[in-house]
Amino acid sequence: MSEHRDPAIISGGMGIWISCWVMSRIVSMMGCMGIVSGTALDIVYARILQNGDPGGHVRRAFAELARRQPGLAEAVARILREYFIEGGKPETAPYKPTPTARLKRVRNSADGKTSFWEPGMDFQVLTLAANFAEVWLTKEGHNGSVGINYLRKVERPLPWALYGAMLAGVDYVAVGAGSPVEIPGMIRKFSRHEDAEMPIRVFGTDSSSGDFALCLRPGILGMHGSAPLLQPKFLAIVSSFLLANALVSNPAARPYGFIIEGAVAGGHNAPPGKKAFNKRGESMVVYTDADAIDVKAIGGLGLPFWLAGAYGGPEKLKEALALGATGIQFGTTAALSGQSGLAPELRAGALELLARGELKIRTDGRASPSGFPFKVAEIPGTLSEEKVYLARKRICDIGFLQSAYLAADGDLAFRCPAENEDEYVRKGGKLAHTKGRVCLCNGLLATAGFPQTWPDGYKEPPIVTLGDDLDHADKLMKSLPPGQKTYSIGKVLKYVATPLDCGPKNTT
Repeated sequence: MSEHRDPAIISGGMGIWISCWVMSRIVSMMGCMGIVSGTALDIVYARILQNGDPGGHVRRAFAELARRQPGLAEAVARILREYFIEGGKPETAPYKPTPTARLKRVRNSADGKTSFWEPGMDFQVLTLAANFAEVWLTKEGHNGSVGINYLRKVERPLPWALYGAMLAGVDYVAVGAGSPVEIPGMIRKFSRHEDAEMPIRVFGTDSSSGDFALCLRPGILGMHGSAPLLQPKFLAIVSSFLLANALVSNPAARPYGFIIEGAVAGGHNAPPGKKAFNKRGESMVVYTDADAIDVKAIGGLGLPFWLAGAYGGPEKLKEALALGATGIQFGTTAALSGQSGLAPELRAGALELLARGELKIRTDGRASPSGFPFKVAEIPGTLSEEKVYLARKRICDIGFLQSAYLAADGDLAFRCPAENEDEYVRKGGKLAHTKGRVCLCNGLLATAGFPQTWPDGYKEPPIVTLGDDLDHADKLMKSLPPGQKTYSIGKVLKYVATPLDCGPKNTT
């Protein structure tokens, strides 16, 4: 494929470090587009450093950032002094906590209607550096296309994460889990190293409280006089024509294209149009024909689009191309491949269940503190089991899915329905909202092999998310020679790309 042509096959930006640079780099080198996950990279990279940084990749990437941006050199060196442990920490020792995204007011707008906020400098730099490193490592040694995925719902790190990815030259940025209307404007401003704002939702406020926004200021990060940056192509992840049309109709929000994601995809899903209830009156996630995505209408908007969610096979690629799509995005088969960031023991457990026809995926309407339905793979020993869920202490020490509210003193405070119930209620939350909520921050870090160990020896349990469509992973496993326990991401690409007749390509 030409480097100026949109790839027909892209891998999903999944979970926390499931779509890691190791896997995504291979995807890009084979002529497709590897998308890394931008979620919680600050914590992942701090924990890799505390594990001794095997291979020295984090230190090498951080050195490149310091070389390119001398104004950040001392701050990057401070990160290494704080977290790097030669040879790695003892296995039973806890990881050091990373800076939380507590916000401080920076200024008010000229008319006084909007207040601008930012997290502490250590959080800003660690978030920026980790996203730079993940993209730079993915792009190293080839000229293939590289993208990064963000959740709009995880808002406090987003401006600094996006800026870090752009400093590394990311080619595409995909954003879902909410309306990404502000992203194109931020990309334009960051390319010129200008201040950029992003509105945040604050619960319990009205028009009299004013508006609230995050503010990233490149100048205080030492970016004075820096050369302009590449503007990556922005892909909005959508599940309805309504949102797609609204973005296209707004010149300031118009994306380069769309990833159209159906409800069978892993991770977070769009909520169904109508609520359904079981016999006990409990809310259920049930999708009907009314929730079907009007792909033809979105295609009629005239922008490139990729189909995702059960499109991870060769016949689905043919179908997508026949519908006018640029191509497809695949995720579940990538997550179960040998090069993903999924902890090896969890991958092995999932594949054993798959081989026996016993791997079940449920769409859980309560698990995610975000309020979006969330796909949960039912794997023994994970938070999918009620006994494991009930045994976990409700600790909220990371807080990426917290919601902001206005405290009595006028500052912004944060709460999460997955935290301790009494604490959540004390902060003004409703007890009913805590039922069934899972700490996805800690759970997904454990899934990627970075579980926190607490002083009493308790280790955070994982939670695994996969898409509903497991047929392609099953076919790939059955094609393996006897004794081979998993397949490679290269094998996935060759399988999916059969209709294109394009074998592996190294674009160096």
